[in-house]
Amino acid sequence: MPFSQFVLKVHSRCDLACDHCYVYEHADTSWRGRPRAITGVVLDRVAERIAEHATEHRLPAVHVVLHGGEPLLAGPRVLRRAAERLRAALPAGCALDLRIHTNGVRLDRAFCELFDELDIKVGISLDGDAAANDRHRRFADGRSSHAQVLAAVELLRRPEFRHLYAGLLCTIDVENDPVAVYEALRALEPPRIDFLLPHATWDQPPKRPAELGEHPYAKWLLTIHRRWEQQGRPVPVRTFDSVYRTLRGRASLTEALGLDPADLVVIETDGTFEQADSLKTAYDGAPATGFDVFANSLDEVARHPGMMARQSGLAGLTATCRACPVVRSCGGGLYAHRWRTGAGFDNPSVFCGDLMRLITTIRDRIAPARPAACAVPDPVSPDPGAPAAGPGPEQLAQLARGHGDAATVAALAAGQLDLTRRLLAAVGPAVGESWQALAELDATAPAAVDAVLAHPYVRGWAVGRLRAEAGEPQAEPDTLAEIAAAALIRARLAAELPVPVRGGAIQLPTLGRVLVGGSGQAVVRSGADGFTVRTAGGVERVIGFDQPADRSWLPVRRLGLLGGWSVALEDTDPQRDRHRWPAEARLTEAELGDWTGALREAWELLLRELPQYAAGIGAGLTTLTPLRPGPAGRELGGADRQAFGAVAIARPRTAPALARLLVHGFQLVKLGGVLDFHDLYDRADRRGYRAPWQEEPRPLADLFQEAYAELAVTEFWGSRARAYHGVGGEAAEHARAQFGRRRGETEQALDALLGSGSLTALGERFAVGLRESLEPCLAMPLGAPAVPADRSVGDGAAAPADRAVPADHHAPADSPAPADHSAPAGR
Repeated sequence: MPFSQFVLKVHSRCDLACDHCYVYEHADTSWRGRPRAITGVVLDRVAERIAEHATEHRLPAVHVVLHGGEPLLAGPRVLRRAAERLRAALPAGCALDLRIHTNGVRLDRAFCELFDELDIKVGISLDGDAAANDRHRRFADGRSSHAQVLAAVELLRRPEFRHLYAGLLCTIDVENDPVAVYEALRALEPPRIDFLLPHATWDQPPKRPAELGEHPYAKWLLTIHRRWEQQGRPVPVRTFDSVYRTLRGRASLTEALGLDPADLVVIETDGTFEQADSLKTAYDGAPATGFDVFANSLDEVARHPGMMARQSGLAGLTATCRACPVVRSCGGGLYAHRWRTGAGFDNPSVFCGDLMRLITTIRDRIAPARPAACAVPDPVSPDPGAPAAGPGPEQLAQLARGHGDAATVAALAAGQLDLTRRLLAAVGPAVGESWQALAELDATAPAAVDAVLAHPYVRGWAVGRLRAEAGEPQAEPDTLAEIAAAALIRARLAAELPVPVRGGAIQLPTLGRVLVGGSGQAVVRSGADGFTVRTAGGVERVIGFDQPADRSWLPVRRLGLLGGWSVALEDTDPQRDRHRWPAEARLTEAELGDWTGALREAWELLLRELPQYAAGIGAGLTTLTPLRPGPAGRELGGADRQAFGAVAIARPRTAPALARLLVHGFQLVKLGGVLDFHDLYDRADRRGYRAPWQEEPRPLADLFQEAYAELAVTEFWGSRARAYHGVGGEAAEHARAQFGRRRGETEQALDALLGSGSLTALGERFAVGLRESLEPCLAMPLGAPAVPADRSVGDGAAAPADRAVPADHHAPADSPAPADHSAPAGR
């Protein structure tokens, strides 16, 4: 498994003398021989090694934490070089998530301004109020560090630096008052709190004061958990969120819980590769690998026995753990906490009893249950055991203006993946064998499972199954076997699964379609180099990853575009036919070439003229589903409410028209992602509202969704009008006419929204934000006199086209569903 997380030590000393520090106060003493600060030569080689690894494994992102010791001791020059070299070295299409973890005592405005410039998020170590923090986190002369750390946090809370604030990390001391600690941290409004068990082993067990009874660490955390739940979970807490996720078969958010393979490596100031820092608590030299950035690649490090042991999941645990009923949530605890002289790491965690008490109590408190078969789960009121998902407040502010950068759309996508998993958990157990296979695979290869579950049409299938269970007349096949098989192939594991044969083929979501003929069942056998499909009738198809496709293998074809955007042209998956208009059949090579050329032109136009929308499209539009052409001159495009990440379009005549359809469709996708977790309007309002582009009154939901999409279309026409500034001719006047009409219609729609009296507080912020984004368009002069808008004229001169871009995303949430699949389910 490749590494995607890197802890880069930029300084090996510290200005505090915390007595619970695993670097200086535990068994490992290697820090004594390290250079104090990392050199430019080492930094350059580190950047090269990470970039080499990202390129080899086609990583979409890498996460780097600048660490120590105390990383601020390295100074601004070293930190700047680290950020600039890492960012410059990474291949196109690989994002850098760069953070720094500090004790905060040296954090000042100059550092914050530097981190703002370099996009470095800041995490702070703080153990609670002054009494709790000063129990361990003091200077060497005994002075308190609390006031200086609070000053650092207050600096991060200022509006100009708030976006840098990554969260607070607190090491648990059971002699501190848990509620006082939690409330002190919560008062600082962190984006996240992370409570860490103190590092300990069976040789050096954690303190357990007799007066606190059994399982004091569980009791301490559970006291906070109850308070946190009573307050409505005001801040994400990584430990609790990880327990919730793992109880539902999801990936953990921390290496200390769950069975997810570790994908983290540490790089010391001298360039040596080490395993997780927590191993320093086991024995002297425990984290060492013997490798360094000058002589060894990260692939070599990944093959180190210690690294492989931390990636072995259930198989790497002791028999006691494998037989435990909460093993998939506990995961055996942190690897370092299993150490015992003579038995190595083949033991349960030294916190075993505490972890069992913590997990089972939380499980019983939230009483997770499968949603009733009579209804689809309501995404706005998610399972009470599930952590909050989707974008945070600052990202919602971006979306409220109609825009949204790559990180914001990625947060939307993460929330959607979480929702898809919950929907599958509602239907999967009833399916049987396929569900078990997928659950087991999720424990060993969660990234492969996530890649398939993120496919836009998986959620649509799950919703259809729930509707079928509720008695609605919808025939949904058992697609779960195909989902599991696709994930198995992606994981490149040597195993096999039975899959159904439908219409003479087997379908592998995100991968493609294998033509085998007949019906019944086939067996998919996966391996490192490809996969084999064998039917009951003896037909066998062998598909190699590096071999050209033959007539029996119809792979999903992906287009790599400028700026690293990669989008799938989905013309194989039967589930794609969920839009108002029929999906196109398999594209011929000539049709594929036409789509490729048009999409490249459209994308370059969006990058150039609508960058505020292009960033989100590049991060979240993963699938483009070709539709069959509509009536002559009519543009068809839209987004299905249950298919986040997909837009369906009948290829128009011009690239600008395609650009407009893309941005319109993805606006609907984005707003749908928001509506899955937030109410923007009163769904009890059943009045009809006049929309400028529709003759009949429509529900408020329709008005909101179309206004959100029309803002982007207005800005599109504004960019076209600017391009024709000072130019005459039919195309120029048409652009100005379309811009003038669209901005007027969008203004009317937003005024109707704001005057409805049915918007929630968040919905009103959205409508106001959209109005503010429209203001520059309203202030923009049209230039040459505009001709009346002609709905028979398209983006180019005299191109026949409908003005309307019918969006099947628009079926009202509270009205009866139409016959197609365009209405939201369970809303």
